Amino acid sequence: MLFGSQKDSPQLPSPRRTRRFAKPAIAVALVVVAGSLIAFRVSSARKEEPAKAPAPVLEFTQADVAVVELRRLARAIPISGSLSPVVQSTVRSKVPGEVRKVLVREGEKVARGQLLAEIDTADLQARLDSQVAALEEAKAKLSIAAKNRDNGMQLHKQGFISQNAFDTTQSAFEAAAAAAKSADAQVRLARNAINDAVVRAPIDGIVARKAVNPGERVAVDGELFAIVDLARMEVEAPVPAAETPGIRAGQAATLRVDGFGSREFAGRLERINPTTEQSSRSITVYIAVSNRDGLLRGGMFAKGSLVLDDGEPAPTIPATAVREEAGQAFVFTIEKGKIGRHPVTLGRRVEESGLVQVQSGLAPGATVVSSRATGLKAGAPAVLKDAAAAAKAS
Repeated sequence: MLFGSQKDSPQLPSPRRTRRFAKPAIAVALVVVAGSLIAFRVSSARKEEPAKAPAPVLEFTQADVAVVELRRLARAIPISGSLSPVVQSTVRSKVPGEVRKVLVREGEKVARGQLLAEIDTADLQARLDSQVAALEEAKAKLSIAAKNRDNGMQLHKQGFISQNAFDTTQSAFEAAAAAAKSADAQVRLARNAINDAVVRAPIDGIVARKAVNPGERVAVDGELFAIVDLARMEVEAPVPAAETPGIRAGQAATLRVDGFGSREFAGRLERINPTTEQSSRSITVYIAVSNRDGLLRGGMFAKGSLVLDDGEPAPTIPATAVREEAGQAFVFTIEKGKIGRHPVTLGRRVEESGLVQVQSGLAPGATVVSSRATGLKAGAPAVLKDAAAAAKAS
């Protein structure tokens, strides 16, 4: 039994045709799936990527910065030399003899006229006694010669003796008078010698050296003591001969002395040697330094500068704030919370103080980075540490 003819039965697609339509569909599905995977991975990568961190804020302490100030930078030349007292005296023996007493030692203060030592006067006293006796004898002879002259004068007036006889008595009188005067001078010298045996201080000062002790014998002009007055000191310093046109008496000097740290002593140029040293071709100048407190001592080494002229006021910064790149000097500043970079033109520089003047590029009151910090860039956030701490505390 037949349920239908072949004409009425539904026709199924052929296997070849089915495969031809299935390939494009599979390709489309693969593309969609791959796109979905890529989109998912990109989305996941974006979610996992961290947010970009802000630039760090650079913090500076007050020691790292400096404020531009209007200052005069004087033109100066370096000087150095040893200190020595302006007033000093070497006490020497005026008479020979044995030292009987020594009343002072090194380091003691003495006043002018104070007794320092005594020399034995036994020999000097014997000499004085001899000279006194000679003076008495000369006076006696002078007295006899005076009487003879007076008698001769009366006899000559009466015509009992000749003129020659009277002249003889007159000459004898004059010779006796001269002998008496000489004897008197010898007595004064002997007394002065006894006085010179008592050694006294010629100036106010401090005993720097004691050259004798009791019992020692000294000769005439033998050294006994050295006394110095520390109230005024002097530095003998050489300067280049080329600086001679700018050097004159009265110029100020600033000195630092070994052992006193950063303390500065004021000095003044008092004298200039008129000739140069043949070996160094330098001129010696003499700088006076007041030393009322007596802290400075002879022989200490001092160095500093002699001011030649004061110069004009100009913006001044520490030399450590100046940087250089490709031959151009510049500085870093802190302004409005950021690092700034400013090219500058430099002027006078003073090595002793570490300061330099800025002719252009900076205004007074600006804050510059004076420390040698590295890696600074213009525009980077920056703040002073003290200000930042105060802001956080508030």
